Amino acid sequence: MTDHATAAQAHRLANLFDLRGQVALVTGGSRGLGLQIAEALGEYGARIVLVARKAADLDAAVAHLGSLGIAAEAMARDLGTPEAADALVAQIVERHGRLDILVNNAGTSWGAPMDDYPLEGWNKVFDLNVTGLFLLTQAAGRRAFLPQGRGKVLNIASVEGLGGHHPKIVGTIGYNAAKGAVVNFTRALAAEWGPRNVNVNALAPGFFPTKLANVLLESHGDYLLDHTPLGRLGGDDDLKGAALLLVSEAGRHITGQVLVIDGGAAVI
Repeated sequence: MTDHATAAQAHRLANLFDLRGQVALVTGGSRGLGLQIAEALGEYGARIVLVARKAADLDAAVAHLGSLGIAAEAMARDLGTPEAADALVAQIVERHGRLDILVNNAGTSWGAPMDDYPLEGWNKVFDLNVTGLFLLTQAAGRRAFLPQGRGKVLNIASVEGLGGHHPKIVGTIGYNAAKGAVVNFTRALAAEWGPRNVNVNALAPGFFPTKLANVLLESHGDYLLDHTPLGRLGGDDDLKGAALLLVSEAGRHITGQVLVIDGGAAVI
């Protein structure tokens, strides 16, 4: 292959990851895994809309993305009702004329043994991790993806949604069950919306040093590292490549999949 042909091939492949002109909505995007994914999509050209509940955290995240040359804006919202989810998507479509990518990252957990697990904790976890995800995805489909005839949904599940964990680690039955629901929501919606040119996939991260995971890592970090073949926790860039693949044209023939990113812990 000539140097010219090699350069042309490299350029064509790079175009598959190009998100310029697209609008990406990232929930829970003010910190942690959501912000990491926002960085990746923004670096490849997407305009980022961050959604979370705390305006101050969102403002800091937008400033951070701006320092990287990424076009971003923030909308502080509580998306606990169908009306709120629909209004958010309607506002984005009205402002930008489109919505191309939805990253459902917002989530919460509650730790307690099953025999003491409070209904309050169960409802809190399912309301945000499952019901909120359902409502926003439905709104994005109705307002943007289905009328456009294209769209990408990326759900952030968890390795905890694929099984349990050691009984010495505090129980998170609500979180495990909710993330398991996200896994099969992804598969079911991929089958339903595939004929309408909407890709639906999920990432299942292992343990990353985030606010949500830090309590567990403080008490069981050594055990988790010892049971991770790569011998480390997830880092600041470890979701970026996978997220970019699944929301770009490079992943156009991938749907209904759950990609585990856990340093190999699931294989032992």
